Amino acid sequence: MGETYKCREDVFLHAEKISKIYPGTKALDEVSFDLLKGKVNVLIGENGAGKSTLMKMIAGIEQPNEGKMYIGDKEVFFKNTTEARKHGIGIIHQELSLFPNLNVYQNIYMNKEKTKGKVALDNKQHMEGAKKVLERLEHPLDLHAKVGELRVGQQQMIEIARNLVEDDLKVLIMDEPTSSLSQQEVKVLFKIMRELTAAGISIVYISHRLEEIMEIGDHVTILRDGRYVADADVKEIDVPWIVHQMTGGAKSYPKRDREVDWNKVETVLEVKDLCLPKAGGGYLVDHLDFELKKGEVLGIYGLMGAGRSEVFECLMGLHPEHTGQVIMNGKELHIKSISRQIDNGFALIPEDRQAQGLVQTLDIEKNCALSALKRYKKGPFLDSRKEAEKVEQEIKDIQIKVADKKLPILSLSGGNQQKVVIGKGILTEPKILLMDEPSRGIDIGAKTEVFDIINKYAEEGLSIIVISSELQEIVSIADRVIVLSNGIKTGEFYGDEIQQDTLVLASYKGHHIEEKES
Repeated sequence: MGETYKCREDVFLHAEKISKIYPGTKALDEVSFDLLKGKVNVLIGENGAGKSTLMKMIAGIEQPNEGKMYIGDKEVFFKNTTEARKHGIGIIHQELSLFPNLNVYQNIYMNKEKTKGKVALDNKQHMEGAKKVLERLEHPLDLHAKVGELRVGQQQMIEIARNLVEDDLKVLIMDEPTSSLSQQEVKVLFKIMRELTAAGISIVYISHRLEEIMEIGDHVTILRDGRYVADADVKEIDVPWIVHQMTGGAKSYPKRDREVDWNKVETVLEVKDLCLPKAGGGYLVDHLDFELKKGEVLGIYGLMGAGRSEVFECLMGLHPEHTGQVIMNGKELHIKSISRQIDNGFALIPEDRQAQGLVQTLDIEKNCALSALKRYKKGPFLDSRKEAEKVEQEIKDIQIKVADKKLPILSLSGGNQQKVVIGKGILTEPKILLMDEPSRGIDIGAKTEVFDIINKYAEEGLSIIVISSELQEIVSIADRVIVLSNGIKTGEFYGDEIQQDTLVLASYKGHHIEEKES
């Protein structure tokens, strides 16, 4: 195959039917991709579409389970980033990979150190090179400043600078590079990108900001659910075409259809002017208002960094620094701690079940009972019989498939582990259930069961707020959806208004709002 494949002249790298499988999910499914020379190659798709995974293959961070990659007519395989770097491939990560305790020039030259003699570092050369590249980025910084003390936008510029000090750069992968930058910084970055492409360097640009894509992109490739969907030159397409390709319109879940006049249903929660400040200025949650009715399933949709999880963290007492009012059944809550919020009737199903939802050394029963232990006290002791009865009943109620509740939690499948986390929340007898990505990392069968659980408890009068990145899910399960973008509510949709295209368009709205310099 290596001998017979013929690469096009305008293609620097070709990925042929790349697949990547993680436990419980196929992140990439036979994706083919052409990286065009001297162009801004835009890669877009919903959260979880496989964009970052594909770029990790090209940058040598991860290796494909199936498929091949070619540079020119020669097959390549990158065991690590060093091998990819030898072919001129650099990557700017969405999550910054800097050393906060080192200074600016040390970070810029990390792993690219210049030496004088055989051992000594040539810091004079490091400082000169760092000064030059930062001037090029129109972002002069104190070279001796500790990176951890700089604001996020400045750190992002250092991440970019690290890749520009290389002379052999041929490909620069940029994963959400503008998420922390002001409008002025974005303009400078775009100017640099045009200089790079003019010099023949290929750029891969991953962004959720559609107006940026239309401004800076040359060619767009769209992924959906780990598969290639479409590609086109930017000059031949428009935003509605992109949205349609991203969402597809196929639905795999039945639409939640309840004939309820929500105006006549009592309000259990009112959130007014909720703000969560972020370090360096601005807000993670920006003057947010919403309400929740008894027995309602309220969906929250938004892109990464929209502030969705932070809303839940404020409601659960993880951010006592938040401002605004939270009113439950007409009474204002003064949120001080997680345990107090559990007593107030809140329960959280966290996004990361392994790190935040389960104690992996405990058995299934103990995990399920963990949040409600104070309910099973008998004097100073635990009433083990009552605890076992309650857990047994919950296992039956939500149909956790378990042979013996004394087995280790990790003996269960991902879907059943998720049900244990949900059961743990339900056993605290909440009035309001907060569910952050409740179907992440579980198969379609388990997802359907999770949605059945949501419907069951909503019908019984439990008020539920669900965060989901998957459009099909949120369209199917929510009675009402609010959309967040950069911490701001940019849309609210009821019943038949809840459509994939309208949610996507609303989720991009806040991105044209100019970010204030901190």
